[in-house]
Amino acid sequence: MKNRVVVTGLGVVAPNGVGLQDFTNSIKNGKSGISFHPKLKELKFSCQIGGVPNISEEKIKEYFSDLQLKNFNSDNILYGVIAGMDALKDAGIQPAAKDNEPLWNFGVIFGSGNSSVEKFRESFYKIDDGSVRRLGSTSVAQTMASSVAAYLGGMIGAGNRVTGNASACATGTEAIVMGYDHIASGKATQMLCGSSNDGGPYVWGGFDAMRILPHRYNENPTAASKPMSEDASGFVPGCGAGALVLESLESAHQRGATIYAEILGGNVNSGGQRGEGSMTAPNSIAVQRCITESLNQAGIEASEIDYINGHLTATTKDALEIQNWSEALGRKGTDFPYINSLKGMTGHCLAASGSIEAVSTILQLKEGFVFPNINCETVHPEIEKLVAVERIPKKIIKTDIQTAIKASFGFGDVNACFIFRRKIKL
Repeated sequence: MKNRVVVTGLGVVAPNGVGLQDFTNSIKNGKSGISFHPKLKELKFSCQIGGVPNISEEKIKEYFSDLQLKNFNSDNILYGVIAGMDALKDAGIQPAAKDNEPLWNFGVIFGSGNSSVEKFRESFYKIDDGSVRRLGSTSVAQTMASSVAAYLGGMIGAGNRVTGNASACATGTEAIVMGYDHIASGKATQMLCGSSNDGGPYVWGGFDAMRILPHRYNENPTAASKPMSEDASGFVPGCGAGALVLESLESAHQRGATIYAEILGGNVNSGGQRGEGSMTAPNSIAVQRCITESLNQAGIEASEIDYINGHLTATTKDALEIQNWSEALGRKGTDFPYINSLKGMTGHCLAASGSIEAVSTILQLKEGFVFPNINCETVHPEIEKLVAVERIPKKIIKTDIQTAIKASFGFGDVNACFIFRRKIKL
């Protein structure tokens, strides 16, 4: 028999809010975190805007010692550590003391889209200058693929599985499914799951070269990201981190922990880059299978879904995603669940998107609202054929959401999906 798995802690570092309170206020009020970046203009980017979290030096010193900050140069780790440690604190879990044994039943699965690009760049320059001995003792720890998970594992004293995953834009959602499976199978009691991604020209340059970023909004950045909109012209790049503490229901009850929601089930798959699937395009059959298998794993009917937190990147694939949701759930028109996309406010935070959006999903469940789809003044006509416009709210809606589904679809034709339920049935 599987262990039941619940969410007991949340942490978030997003372009429109660092910390749960700021982030919650932002999504309720439709506040965008997208801004103009002069460096992108200087480097002759077509798209000169992006979503970057605002973190002060004082804030950084709340999480890192002076010794840890020596030769430190990784926004990827910075974002992940802040989100992860905030989630741990929110769950009421104390790290293991340095002279104690590790927390044997606590693990970390924290994914990343890249490995500290700025630290790599710094290393390249030093090596090319013949200054390899000046790299410092932490260059490997900051640039290895599992760096965020390793930092968090050490700061917490996690003694169970500590690893990082990487599945492009599906990374964060996949990490949550992996953590759920680990607890459900009895291999751990508590897992910190999430993902992070740094930003800036060296991360975003490839997308600009692909010409899939909007370039007409450099003087009006907050209006640029338009998921599901008729005039959507590409995704705005972003960065940040999201984190969730997952825990067995039995452990949460024993601790008297606050329970945000239960994870009913999830699924991860791939379209194999076959059929209409490719490195950059989804195989619709695989997407629909991922959704329906999540329902099967959760043991619920499609009619029970009240709300969808979509991947929905403000590209030409938004209409196809809605079609896949409609076919997988067998619902359309006014019967279609409420749906929104956080990317209108944050841009596409790449590997961090799934975990940040998962936090936004749980906050809506907890507080009973659906945040607005900002910048979606006119719904794409192909989407309007499938979804009643009132199910794509342009203003905040107060409503009692019980069951929510979250999915992410990534480069490489990979998919991940899971289902949350607010009320815990004993």
